[in-house]
Amino acid sequence: MRRRLDRLFAGLPAADANDVASIVTGCPRIDVEPGDPYFRSSFHGAALLVVEDGFVVVRATPSGRSRSIITCEGGPGRLVLPPSTDEVLFGLSASRLVAIPGEALDDLLAVPVVAQVLLEHLASTLGLQQEAIGNFANTRHIDRVRRKLLQLGRAYGRVSREGVRIDFPVSHVVLAEMIGSSRETVTRALDELQRTGFVERSGHTYRLLVSPECVLGDAGAAA
Repeated sequence: MRRRLDRLFAGLPAADANDVASIVTGCPRIDVEPGDPYFRSSFHGAALLVVEDGFVVVRATPSGRSRSIITCEGGPGRLVLPPSTDEVLFGLSASRLVAIPGEALDDLLAVPVVAQVLLEHLASTLGLQQEAIGNFANTRHIDRVRRKLLQLGRAYGRVSREGVRIDFPVSHVVLAEMIGSSRETVTRALDELQRTGFVERSGHTYRLLVSPECVLGDAGAAA
C-alpha cells in the first residue's frame, strides 16, 4: 500500500491493503503550508480528509464576533471533514493531507474491513469533539486549559521519561481558540500551571509533567 494512508489502515490483511491502494492511487495529496488559509475550494470534491503528516485545525469566526474558535483539529492518522463555507483550515506545522473524493469513499466503504476501520476512526474523532465541547462547561479557565492539554497529550503526545510531550506548535492564540477563551486568559492560566509543576513550555510546544497513566486516568474520569 502507498505510504499516504499507512497510519490509518495499518495492519490490514494484504488483500484488503491492495484494495485500498488501488482505490486511493488517484486521490489528491495536498501539502499544507503552516499559517496559510485553505478554504473549502482548496479541497474541491473531497468528502473526507486524512491527515498524513503534521497537524491541522479548522477555524471558524461566528457572525458578529471578532474572536475565532477552532471547531476541529487533527494530527497524523486522523480524519477531518473539509471546511464549510464559514470555516478555514490551517496547518500548525508543515502538513500533508489526502483528499478522499466521494466516489473513492464509496469504494472504501464497500470493503467491510476498511469500513470498520473508518467507523472506528470516526467514532474516535467524535469522542474527541464531544470531550472538547464538554470542556466548555468548566467555568474556571485554568481548568479548561489543563483539560485541553491533557486531551492533546492523550491523543497526540509522545511519552518521555519527564512526562508527555506535545511536539506540534500550539500558540497561546491557538489554545485560546480551542477552549473559547482570550489569549490573555490562557497566558495567565499557563503561567499558573507552570508554577504548580503541571506543564513546562518551550516556545509553542509543551511537556506535561505527569505520568502517562495520569493522562489516561483523567480521560477516564471525564468520560
